[in-house]
Amino acid sequence: MTGSETSPTFRLAYVPGVTPAKWVRIWSERLPDVPLTLVDVSAAEASDVLRSGGADAGVVRLPVDRTVFSAIPLYTESTVVVVPKDHLVTAADEVSVEDLADDIVFHPLDDVLEWEQLPGRPALERPATTADAIELVAAGVGLLVVPQSLARLHHRKDLTYRPLVDAPQSSVALAWPEDATTDLVEDFIGIVRGRTVNSTRGRTPPPAQPKSKRREAADARRKPTSTGRSPRSGAGGAKGGKRGKPRRRS
Repeated sequence: MTGSETSPTFRLAYVPGVTPAKWVRIWSERLPDVPLTLVDVSAAEASDVLRSGGADAGVVRLPVDRTVFSAIPLYTESTVVVVPKDHLVTAADEVSVEDLADDIVFHPLDDVLEWEQLPGRPALERPATTADAIELVAAGVGLLVVPQSLARLHHRKDLTYRPLVDAPQSSVALAWPEDATTDLVEDFIGIVRGRTVNSTRGRTPPPAQPKSKRREAADARRKPTSTGRSPRSGAGGAKGGKRGKPRRRS
């Protein structure tokens, strides 16, 4: 190796709420000589990190600019409302936006949901982050609507959540710059899609053995061989050739 060469590495960006541990484990088993580095980014800065080359690929929240990025949708999350454990909402298994009409509902600056009309009553100020909004909910000031993974990420013993059935949802995808689809990116795509270790998708497969040669070998194995025996003569096939004369009685 020359001084200008470096060992390959793979950098994976991921946004809050996403848990890439399973994919990282499979990567380390299949490509133990290629370190995978996780890059923790906010949902808002994920596209800039990928565009600038700060990561090779990212598990991000949609939408992304499809003129710049390739993306493979992975799953869509349920949306929940985070409330204090003694809130009236907890009496139901699921709630609607209309049920929150009389409550203050925080809309943090890092909100990842796309609303046509915000639920509930607006707060005087928008919290800077989801974590800040969680603290305000715990203080009994208002409620917060987020994807379920973010409610789990910011779990507190004094808070709980309920599904919000008619709220917008957040979809998660694997994205990477379209003009930077490297072999390592293809390897990670294969892991995310559940391809087996022997899959050659994205790589040049080895040349297959010509069918004609395989057929010739099979025919040679099936061809019968001569035993070298002479056919027996005569209809009866008696041993010893001609019959002897019958013995006369005395």
